[in-house]
Amino acid sequence: MLRPVRLAAFLVVIAVGVLNGKDRKGYVPPRLENAANYPAHDQHTVEHVTVAADPYDTRVKQDEAFGIPFRSVGFIPILVVITNDGDLPITLSDMHVELVAPQRLKVIPAEEQDVRRRMERRPRTGPSPFPFPLPKGKSLDQELQEEFDQSSFAAHAVEAHSTQGGFFFFDVSGISDPLAGATLTITRIKNNDGKELFYFEVPLDKYLNQRPELNPR
Repeated sequence: MLRPVRLAAFLVVIAVGVLNGKDRKGYVPPRLENAANYPAHDQHTVEHVTVAADPYDTRVKQDEAFGIPFRSVGFIPILVVITNDGDLPITLSDMHVELVAPQRLKVIPAEEQDVRRRMERRPRTGPSPFPFPLPKGKSLDQELQEEFDQSSFAAHAVEAHSTQGGFFFFDVSGISDPLAGATLTITRIKNNDGKELFYFEVPLDKYLNQRPELNPR
């Protein structure tokens, strides 16, 4: 028979596992708001387009959306939201996104295989980086592919008076404070006539100044 203390600890572990297994269903997309409602945004009033950036740099935010622990292997998912308040659609097919980190270090979005390679190099010993178990019957590779495909920014256009959004993943390993003083630069957004809009610069300090949780890990 288990002693009272050991029994209590055992029941806690079982309860947490059951709750996590019941509630966790893979990637959970965030509800998109108008880009102007996010703390970090760049609004072009003449062109009627606003671009926002919402970094998922804390454990709490990542756990709400993802099962894959991107931050623990050196990647920050950044939600990019684009709102078109104009009367004509804009085109995103050639859009280019870049994280300009401190010391003008430019980081382009990572691909799925970049994350996979980093996870494969992770030591196999020690505690699991996952805050909850993977969905039943799925391997790490399957979950990574599904979450990356489902969450990545995929829109090719933003219709008039509408909003589109999705994630870009940036490798910030080796950068001690990657968001402080950083800017997300977005170029090659075009209007309905194919003319490129003026580039967008989203200062991420605006996000940091209003971030509720200060511990990114």
